[in-house]
Amino acid sequence: MKTTKVFPQFLVASALLFSSACSTSNTGTGSGTTSGSSAGTGMNTEATSGTADTGATLGTNNPGTDMRSSSSYPGVAPAGGTAATDMTAFMSTFATMQDPVFLMTAASSNLLEIQLGQAATQRASNADVKQFAQMMVDHHTKATQQLKGVATPLGVTMPQTLMPIHQAMADKVLAKSGKEFDEAYMDAMETAHKMDVAMFEVKDKAADTPTVKSFATQTLPMLRSHEKMASDLEKKVD
Repeated sequence: MKTTKVFPQFLVASALLFSSACSTSNTGTGSGTTSGSSAGTGMNTEATSGTADTGATLGTNNPGTDMRSSSSYPGVAPAGGTAATDMTAFMSTFATMQDPVFLMTAASSNLLEIQLGQAATQRASNADVKQFAQMMVDHHTKATQQLKGVATPLGVTMPQTLMPIHQAMADKVLAKSGKEFDEAYMDAMETAHKMDVAMFEVKDKAADTPTVKSFATQTLPMLRSHEKMASDLEKKVD
């Protein structure tokens, strides 16, 4: 398993983003999720597979904020910072992540899985990878719709761009072709879902908002199922 290779130095930017957003955001909540339903592997694969929003603005005080640019957020270190840039450092922010930042991060991960899934259905050379990619598009498109039911009452604007950490992951996969694309895509999916599961487990136990907690609880089975499938398939294409 090669989970660390998809984490560029944007991890620092994202980790600092979360702490900054927790202290400065007054919009009530962030947006989005990588998740779908409590159905786990039984989730309906015939869910609408159209394209979801491709980015994010948080609330109404930050219209048009581009999450691909770390400089768009106060307190976010630019790429090339000197702080640790490993997966552990990023995931260590989960324990104290407030609900708005959780939703924002989950939304970006959701978009990552949709966008890379759409690319993989066209560019993957392995039939199983293509099938998995289509499932990601279907499940996470449906998840995006479910998230709107949580976000809208909280006054949250849904995402339109990827956060820096997820944009970096996407860029690395999209730079590959052939068998290397398959390997990079599955590695990214394994890693993305590993992060998602860890983050959702925190909110399943300790979200401040009841609807956010319920959403996390209902979504975890699907994320765990995706993580296992990604891990198994990643080993096959390696």
